[in-house]
Order: sequence, then structure tokens, then C-alpha cells
Amino acid sequence: MIVIPAIDLLGGKAVRLVRGELGSATVYADRPDLLAAEMAAAGAERLHVVDLEGAFSGAPQARSAVEAIVRAAAAAGVPVQVGGGLRDRAAVEAVFAAGASWAVLGTAAVRQPDLVRELCQAFPRRIIAAVDARDGVVAIEGWTEAATVRAEELGGRAAGWGAGALLYTDVARDGTGSGPAVEATAALARAVPVPVIASGGIGSLDDVRALAAAGIAMAVVGRALLEKRFTVAEAREAARC
Repeated sequence: MIVIPAIDLLGGKAVRLVRGELGSATVYADRPDLLAAEMAAAGAERLHVVDLEGAFSGAPQARSAVEAIVRAAAAAGVPVQVGGGLRDRAAVEAVFAAGASWAVLGTAAVRQPDLVRELCQAFPRRIIAAVDARDGVVAIEGWTEAATVRAEELGGRAAGWGAGALLYTDVARDGTGSGPAVEATAALARAVPVPVIASGGIGSLDDVRALAAAGIAMAVVGRALLEKRFTVAEAREAARC
């Protein structure tokens, strides 16, 4: 299993939220690009970047920070996946032009399925569909609204469109370190023919081991790495089980 450090952007800084609540932000770095370089030097194989202001507003807001992160990661040969506010083709093309390897789309997959299908065809295996769920129901618009579709249904649709992977986040666990939704993530992985990336709640090496043992392809880790509960190297070792 590949462990993917997360860098969430707010006001030009690297932060973490609890359950996606904007008022819960904790700042971890004033220079996200230097944090990206640090994660790359520590052995990260891939980075996950989220423009939080973009996710809440519906349009990218952190382009300069994203570009700086991608440059720093590229210098170390580490690819980056970027999400947050990508709701039209121009926004997706912009993150690719900045050097990102993958674009992550969540709200658009619900609101604009034809667009996401088109993007999956235009950029094979480079579109990741974010399946963000609360009690099994998909959350959109920066997790502030509940959609009328369940996680498994959206995941199946996205896989059928040709998404390169699904990013499954249990919103209630995100940023809490209370443990990932192993069973729900594994069930989704069994139901679709594309890789599933686990996200939300990973707080210990045992959590990493549990996801790896369940056959999950990749896992995004945020607060636990930023608070140095374990290192990237330790997480990679745990993911080999």
C-alpha cells in the first residue's frame, strides 16, 4: 500500500481541519512548499494537496501555493494529486498545466457527471473521483451539503466513467485520528474495478497496517504525520504488511 502525505491549504498555509469544519483549522506550516520538500525527502512516493478555500468557494483559490508545492515535489521526483474547487475543465487543465499528475473531483462528480465523464476520457487514469461520505451518504460543496447519492453508487458510476481511482473519505473521521473506516473502504474496493484510496481518521501505524491488510491500494495521511506520531518511513514499513 502506498502512503500519501496530505497538505491542505488555507490562506496560503498548510493546515488540518477536523471533520472538514473550517473553524477547526490548525496551522502546521507557513510554507507548504517547504513542507512538500520535507515530505519528499522523507520518502513520500506521492503527495495529496487540497485547496480548502477552493472546495468551499467552488473555484480554485490557491493556485500559487499549489504550483510551488508541485515544483518542490517534482524536484524530488514525487508526483502530486490536487483537489479542491475543481468544478470545470479549465480548472482541471490548470492543475495539469501546473504539473500535477492527477486531479481530484468530488462535487463535480455529483453535480456535473457529464463533465467528469468527459474529463476521464480526455485524461485517462488522471482523474480521481472523491467519494466523501457521512453515514454512507455523499457530502459535497466542501462537505457542507449532503447529496442524494450513496457512496457505493457514486463510486460505481465514476469507475464506469473511467476514473483512475476513487478517494474514499469518511467525513466524520477526517482529522480526528480516531481510526479509518476500514470495512467501508474495503467494501468499496471490492465493488469497483479501480484502486481505492483511503482517507480520514488514520492516527497510528496500526491503522496503516489495518488498511494494508484489507487490501487497500493507497492511503492519505494528514495530521498524524504533521504531528509526528510516526514518520513517512515508518508508515511505508507498516504498509508493507
